[in-house]
Amino acid sequence: MLSRLSAWFVNPRRNPLARLHRDAVAARLRKYGLRYDDLYDPYHDLDIREALARLPREVVDARNARLKRAMDLSMKHQYLPDDVQVKSRGFAFRIGGRSSEDN
Repeated sequence: MLSRLSAWFVNPRRNPLARLHRDAVAARLRKYGLRYDDLYDPYHDLDIREALARLPREVVDARNARLKRAMDLSMKHQYLPDDVQVKSRGFAFRIGGRSSEDN
């Protein structure tokens, strides 16, 4: 019973509060041009480091470029232009165990 309740609580497809939270996080990530997987730290988790090592070099380079751009924007207290924000997908998972976008 408790496991079903906790599964419902964090599932954005069933729980409207989880959906609101996911949308708020996606909006914040979109402002900086990040994906949710970009927030994982490879120095903190060895599994993430291994997953990044297995990804194609172009994907890792794109991740690093997104992180550098987000740090630069954060230091300047700016956000991405609106036309670039629309193109980014915040929840396109590549290293978190899923490979499709969770909308």
